Amino acid sequence: MVLGVALNATDADNQIDATVRLAQEAAAAGLRSAWFGQTFGADSPQLAAIVGREVPALQVGTSAIPVFGRHPVPVAGQALTAQAATHGRYHLGLALGTKLLTETGFGIPFERPIARLREFLTAVRQLTETGTADFHGELLTATTPIPARVPGAENGVPLLVAAMGPQALRVSGELADGILPYLAGPRALEEHIVPAVTAAAEAAGRPAPRIVALVHGVVTDDVESVRKKATEQLAFYEQIPSYARVVELSGARRAGDVAVIGDEDTVAAEVRRYRDAGATEVVFSGTEIAGDADRRRTWALLGELAG
Repeated sequence: MVLGVALNATDADNQIDATVRLAQEAAAAGLRSAWFGQTFGADSPQLAAIVGREVPALQVGTSAIPVFGRHPVPVAGQALTAQAATHGRYHLGLALGTKLLTETGFGIPFERPIARLREFLTAVRQLTETGTADFHGELLTATTPIPARVPGAENGVPLLVAAMGPQALRVSGELADGILPYLAGPRALEEHIVPAVTAAAEAAGRPAPRIVALVHGVVTDDVESVRKKATEQLAFYEQIPSYARVVELSGARRAGDVAVIGDEDTVAAEVRRYRDAGATEVVFSGTEIAGDADRRRTWALLGELAG
């Protein structure tokens, strides 16, 4: 199993320099991949491209770029540039985003998200595989009056979606290479998410999808206080229907209950549960929650498990 980490250096004096240092440390610990979120700050494909150039031992990816407020042509250009920069180690993650951030931040109505995702994926697939597009949908148009290819990225870009709901899983199985579920525990993966996306891929004649499970967790001895802190930090997601649903399907009451927090044996056992539930890759996020010492302890364990 490929094991990786989501890197977060938003509190540093220089986020880019600090992220590169963290990536170097992750690679030295034996981790295989580094992933970067996309909010309103740093551009995640650029960050992935920089890290991928500086730390060639790591696969890099974005998790994930919301499709609202963006257009397939520039997003594909970003992804192809990052792919060329990393010599084939970049993975593009896309997401629906949320109604709150979309409408508040961009002033765009959060309407017909599944239809937008389907059209966005279709256009981005054309662009990343051929360097051209001639797509005319109900919500999006993507054409290339001049070529959009990026030399060095001719083999395309893996496309993944932060999908967890039934409709998003269906579209992802049909059109993407895999999914990036977050806060979805082993029970939700095994009973709901993996079967749905796999069936959609099979029906579309596509290979079995990658299941890149993003897990909020850390190795620590201070379990009670770290769990309390994680519950406070993750409470935001409980306001979002898709996350609230997947937390419930995981058998949990609060988003913080899904976090993996404990000693090495506890965390290792949970990683195995995710693997047994169908995850092909596990990416730990929030490993900085208990401080640098526990972050390093967590990365050391994950590096050992990665073999």
